[in-house]
Amino acid sequence: MRNLPAPFAFSLFAPTFLTSQPKFVTVRGRKIIAPDGTDLHLRGIGLGNWLVQEAYMFKLEGDVYTSPREIHDLVAELVGPAEARVFWREFHENYITRDDIAFIKEAGFNSIRVPFDYKLLTPEELPGVWRDSGFDLLDRVVNWSTQEGLYVILDMHCAPGGQTGANIDDSWGYPWLYESSQSQQRLADVWRRIAERYRDNPTVLGYDLLNEPLPNWPELRKYDSMLEPLFKKITKAVREVDQNHIVILEGVDWDSSLRNFGPPFDPKSVYSFHKYWTPVAKESIQPFLDFRDKYDVPIWLGESGENTNEWISDMVELVEGNDIGWAFWPYKKMDSPRGVVSFDVPVHWDEIQKFAKICGGVSSEARRKARFALSVEDCRAAFHDFIVKSRFTDCRINQTYLAALHLKSQ
Repeated sequence: MRNLPAPFAFSLFAPTFLTSQPKFVTVRGRKIIAPDGTDLHLRGIGLGNWLVQEAYMFKLEGDVYTSPREIHDLVAELVGPAEARVFWREFHENYITRDDIAFIKEAGFNSIRVPFDYKLLTPEELPGVWRDSGFDLLDRVVNWSTQEGLYVILDMHCAPGGQTGANIDDSWGYPWLYESSQSQQRLADVWRRIAERYRDNPTVLGYDLLNEPLPNWPELRKYDSMLEPLFKKITKAVREVDQNHIVILEGVDWDSSLRNFGPPFDPKSVYSFHKYWTPVAKESIQPFLDFRDKYDVPIWLGESGENTNEWISDMVELVEGNDIGWAFWPYKKMDSPRGVVSFDVPVHWDEIQKFAKICGGVSSEARRKARFALSVEDCRAAFHDFIVKSRFTDCRINQTYLAALHLKSQ
């Protein structure tokens, strides 16, 4: 066994649902409450890049291949559509495995946040049709988490139409969700389907209804007032089938502000905020503390990280000192200390990176020449090696990152 971190104090709040009577995490005032009635202090990690791909986690530069759909286009362009389908199937099978979930538990975390794209569960062009294969992937990580004693937070990272209009929601460059009643209804329908599936499952802590809705772009301020009514619509759909689980609500400006919310409209609500690259001082989180005090509701740091170990350590101390649980980001990255585990760059990856970078804004002739300069065999070898090297058994554990999270090594 590797030199794994020992569980830290908050692992004492691991799930107690492996009993004959299932119970659920709930809310009481400003507290998130474990099934045994004690305060639940969340210490989680986000499984970024597994079900929602991001270019920077593939170390891709340029302006063409940034969103999940664009990354899928890149793979198909370089290895062929049939081989690409094989790659993505193996990617889903290997990027996150039971070994990863077991390690997360051993490291001292008590929860995971699982970002997903709604298209994983239902084809974009076929409303009302459901993909068993997508639900199977969620079932798998939920089942593994049950066995390991971890809570799962399901995070809608990519919503119908797009909630941000940026690459992270795999949209078409504009937050069309707010312009389309059909997309809003479809979003509610997807969450209703998810709630039907997991309503009796106490491993699932709650539903993070929309990741980072609305950027801090002045042109999109007109949609701010639409967000809370949309959350009410989604929550109503969830509550039609599930009275057990928490709903998690994120604010505007990439979830850096809760100004769009009024008094709580659901008794099992938790309000989330994200923190990246801001000063680590109480003043930076004071608006969230004020919101918590004003409405007597729990708040949660749902995403943070991608910074120095010193910054991360200070942020953990700041939020825990103010009784706020957290989920840092991300769990796994290519060749980077800014994650719990990392893996080596695949063979021929420099060729993949060069192609992705130079194809931004070039003519079709230049693109054609760049493509034919690449060997199909080398491209296939690169993506095959990606699968091999990203498996947990081939990953490195970033002990200094875990130490910064105050998860102490043996």
